[in-house]
Parts: sequence; structure tokens; C-alpha cells
Amino acid sequence: MHWLPLGVALLVAVAIIAIGTRYIAAPALATRSFGLPLPESGIAISWWLRLKGVRDIVSGLVVLAFMAWGTPRDVGMILLVESLIPVGDMLLILAARGSTRSAFGIHGVTALVMIVTAMFLMFGAP
Repeated sequence: MHWLPLGVALLVAVAIIAIGTRYIAAPALATRSFGLPLPESGIAISWWLRLKGVRDIVSGLVVLAFMAWGTPRDVGMILLVESLIPVGDMLLILAARGSTRSAFGIHGVTALVMIVTAMFLMFGAP
């Protein structure tokens, strides 16, 4: 029974696409919730932040592609690999002495949800 973890995978994919879209549309606003202080001002900053948006959108589209053309196990594998993104974000925020609340509450929880979902998709329910 893979419908629940596939639903979670779909939610994760749509959420990261929405976040990426926000980074493209309003990069400075989107950055405020990330957990690090806003970068210095400058004309190129918004464009650098939009790069994150493009990568977020592609990450979500990869999950959707695996959902459309792969097996639940394939979706699980890609979620497991992509869980390294929020783990890395969490560790970088902590290393930079950013918001521990955002590091653990946003990025850590996201990674945990992705890893648990991946395990259910790859190995099935207990």
C-alpha cells in the first residue's frame, strides 16, 4: 500500500516547486524564512537567490517525473538522495550560527519526512 507515502512525496514535490517559484518571484522575501540573514544588498543578489529557485523547482520536477514514470521504489530512492539537500541546508545554517529554529524546524523536519517516506516506498510498510 504505497498511496500514503506517494501522497507525501507528491506534497514534498509540490511544496519545493512552490518554494522555488517564490524564490524566482520574490527572492528577498523568500530568503527571510530560510534561516540565514539576508545577504548584502546589490543588484546581483536577487539573481543569485533566483538560482536557488530554479534548483528547487527542478528538484520537485524530478520527484514528479519519477512518480509518473518510475516505480514507488524509484520514487523512494530519489527522495532519499534529495533528502541530502535539506540536511545540507540544516548543517550550513547551524555552521553559520543562523536560526536553529529554522535549521531544525524547517530543514531538519523536511529531511526526516523525506527519509521516512523514502524508506516506506523502498521497503514497504512494516
